[in-house]
Amino acid sequence: QVQLVESGGGLVQPGGSLRLSCAASGGNFRSYTVAWFRQAPGKERVFVAAIRATNSNPYHADSVKGRFTMSRDNARSTVYLQMTSLQPEDTAVYYCAADSRIILSSLKQPDQYDYWGQGTQVTVSL
Repeated sequence: QVQLVESGGGLVQPGGSLRLSCAASGGNFRSYTVAWFRQAPGKERVFVAAIRATNSNPYHADSVKGRFTMSRDNARSTVYLQMTSLQPEDTAVYYCAADSRIILSSLKQPDQYDYWGQGTQVTVSL
């Protein structure tokens, strides 16, 4: 069983940057697909980015392409989400999720992931 702990959230002004981290423990990190999702107040949890266990190339949601970059460090059992040009609409709780059996067509579906972190709040405001 995998435990996930996110960090790096906070308050930032529009146009600013943050880097989120998600540290994993308790499992074979290399065998897991890991993803970032976010959930704004009153809204559903939505896909942000993912990196599969079998391919180091990240997938990003259209809404964050060119601004966010996900990366993975298997030696540290950690994934990162570098966020730049942040806007108020990026305000949300950001969650890290992992699963060892995700197929490509299910990458963006939160209900397909078995393991979740507690989330970290990102607030973009003046």
